[in-house]
Amino acid sequence: MSPLPKCSLVTPTYNWPEALELLLISVKNQSVLPNEVIIADDGSTQETKKLIENFQKDFPVPLYHIWHEDKKNRKPAIMNKAISSAKFDYIIEIDGDIIMHKHFILDHLSMTEKNQFLYGSRVNIAKSHLPNLFRNKQTSFNIFSKGIKKRGRTIRFPLLANLTSQEDTRSSKLRGCNMSFWKDDFIKINGFNENLVGWGIDDSEMIQRMINIGVKGRRLKFRGLVYHIYHNEQNKSHIHINELIEKQTTEENITYIEKGVDQYLNNND
Repeated sequence: MSPLPKCSLVTPTYNWPEALELLLISVKNQSVLPNEVIIADDGSTQETKKLIENFQKDFPVPLYHIWHEDKKNRKPAIMNKAISSAKFDYIIEIDGDIIMHKHFILDHLSMTEKNQFLYGSRVNIAKSHLPNLFRNKQTSFNIFSKGIKKRGRTIRFPLLANLTSQEDTRSSKLRGCNMSFWKDDFIKINGFNENLVGWGIDDSEMIQRMINIGVKGRRLKFRGLVYHIYHNEQNKSHIHINELIEKQTTEENITYIEKGVDQYLNNND
């Protein structure tokens, strides 16, 4: 068996330190640790900064906090800044409201191939369970756990995971809360599109450009399990603009966008 690639775990966050705390606890519990963790902070207050500083005191791997000023939703920009700073070849992306199964990093790294990205599903944690979740700092779940939805997604069965095949079209099941890709492929397409407005579409539009350069997708089933903490829906008032940009990316086979990660790369030389 070939050695696992080294990876950077990158997650966006915005003013929800309670969720970020559970995420970071779940990192510490991983059977295979990422080589670094980068928090892409879209303008959170001092509370989030203090939480990260507290974890940095004894975190098992380097933990970095990349922050920019709060000017409403600028997730593509802060993710570009964070990934441009990543020191390792493989990027695993999750959201700041995700709790990882203890073998999550192992599962992604075990399935890596060149010219391929991976994406997985999520188990939803119900709103009614949040008081218990945060009070007990719960990071472990199974098919019988209270307060979860879509219980079938809690089943981890690596042998069945190997039966999935590569895809050359973007799946409707793609979610930015659970995916991974090579940093080189990300740079080839110039990363996230900072011309997207507000919440939504940034991950799928970026992945569409990867597909347009010939990178294939592969779904993680029965592997790469994550648990998504319930939150109110984001403001989707501008999403139609982003959907038009994504439609253009798909129909015109766009591979490289004007305003992306390239503006930060020289800063990290």
